[in-house]
Amino acid sequence: MKKFSVRAMCLLGALALGTASSMAPAVAADAPGATVARFERFSYRGQSQENVRPRAGEFVNPILSGYYPDPSVTRVGDDYYLVNSSFTNFPGLPVFRSRDLVNWTQVGNALDRPGQVDFTGVRASQGIYAPDISYHDGTFYIVTTCSSCPGGTGSFVITAKDPAGPWSQPVTIRGLQGIDPSLVWDDGKLYVVYNNAPEGQPRYEGHRAIWIAELDPRTLQFAGKPKVLVDGGVAPDKRPIWIEGPHIFKKDGHYYLICAEGGTADNHSEVVLRSDTVTGPYVPGPVNPILTQRDLDPKRPHPVTTAGHADFVQTQNGQWWAVFLATRPYPGNFFNIGRETFMLPVDWKDGWPLILEQGKTVPYAVAKPALPAQPPVPVPTSGNFAYVDEFDGPLSSAWIGIRIPRARLYSVERGALVLRAGAPLGDLRGVPAFVGRRQQHHVATVSTVVDFVPQHDGDRAGLVAMQDDGNHVFLGVARSAGKNVVALYKTEGGKETLVASRPVASKRVELVMDMNGGEASYRYRDGGTTTTLADKLDIRFLSTQKAGGFVGVVVGPYAAANGRRD
Repeated sequence: MKKFSVRAMCLLGALALGTASSMAPAVAADAPGATVARFERFSYRGQSQENVRPRAGEFVNPILSGYYPDPSVTRVGDDYYLVNSSFTNFPGLPVFRSRDLVNWTQVGNALDRPGQVDFTGVRASQGIYAPDISYHDGTFYIVTTCSSCPGGTGSFVITAKDPAGPWSQPVTIRGLQGIDPSLVWDDGKLYVVYNNAPEGQPRYEGHRAIWIAELDPRTLQFAGKPKVLVDGGVAPDKRPIWIEGPHIFKKDGHYYLICAEGGTADNHSEVVLRSDTVTGPYVPGPVNPILTQRDLDPKRPHPVTTAGHADFVQTQNGQWWAVFLATRPYPGNFFNIGRETFMLPVDWKDGWPLILEQGKTVPYAVAKPALPAQPPVPVPTSGNFAYVDEFDGPLSSAWIGIRIPRARLYSVERGALVLRAGAPLGDLRGVPAFVGRRQQHHVATVSTVVDFVPQHDGDRAGLVAMQDDGNHVFLGVARSAGKNVVALYKTEGGKETLVASRPVASKRVELVMDMNGGEASYRYRDGGTTTTLADKLDIRFLSTQKAGGFVGVVVGPYAAANGRRD
């Protein structure tokens, strides 16, 4: 397993380290009344439970491990760019670049500063849904939806000349109801295709439709009346549910519409339709779905499940590839790390695409695209890997928090991440002092050293493994009944329980979380002594199946002050 020291690019504007004019002043670590914790050296080591050993010339799925759902990809020359959903995590809309479609480097986040969107009161699995990235005439476009966001943000477009940013302020597409928009350029005209309710009343639960409307390329507003392309799905008589995630592309004079169908759980799939004009009518292909795992034996070893929500890209040498989301559950069909980005080649037969024949399993090892090799990336996004962040420079763009702070919550000082206490976890109106990295393997070890002296009962600082606002685990230093302790708390369904605690003698404590599927062990080092607080704790409540929603576990430093903000 490779190990990397991380000194990545500056995270411009992330977590309120943006322009001084838009942010409240920072609170110094020694400011009177400030509750401040210092964290040293964040370490991550992960191993894939399926333990795939690729042969020469193969890559390993997923290409983006962990919580990276709803991928969209585009090519510009010899470069490929990919973006994922980010819900209420901030900075949001991670943007990746690659030259070989296998090794990806995050170049930034398209939502990287306060004022672009507002997540106040928005739950973890709301927010930014299913983005689409495209390129036209020197400009990159991302169109997405801010679900349940205040202020009527709805579906919006942002643009950039450089995919690393800066990206523009959002332009809301007024009147667009629904989710999952994507842009289509055709003969100088711009269209948006998206998911919305069908015309009239839905005939059954999950009955949705795919719509298209022309946009004014200058204002990005409707320039024509929206029209239904698909009502229900490719086989309406079977009452298909949740047709969504549409993308339209042109090949050999035909327009292809690919969509997800069946919902994002085990019945997820990808389907295809075709037309001679961009606005339809579209007819289903002779083989649908073109990707699914729903018909396979659930007891198969190391299954890939929930496959669907694809996007296509054509390489410069004419090959076609599909990126799509899928999951890797541990036994019991649970997964904590969220929906991930996989990739497979697209085969064409008689003018129709096929990602994977029905009845076949999504392979973990796949022959690489016929593209020039690129140098290794600083931190891999696939396979087994480890990294260490020494906090000796600006945080990389992979670090994220929950919702968007209005005041500075952290700084990086002299080899330490310094957190000022924010809102408690679960307070939807506030922003917790939490910054973390995605858990990218079910078998993973995360550690840090916290330097913290709590002053009041309820003060705490340490590591949090967070699935959502109501489901997370805290391991760290806290004050309880007038005594300083190392404590392990679990919050399940919004209810917090103290699992274990021990008195602590020093203010510098090393914290370690060992995750293994649905179990985890939690230990700490106080001085020269290592103590296990809990061994094989059941953490299936951090899975999507238990917690619900669309996100995955994020692990990182957290600080809170007696349930209040300083």
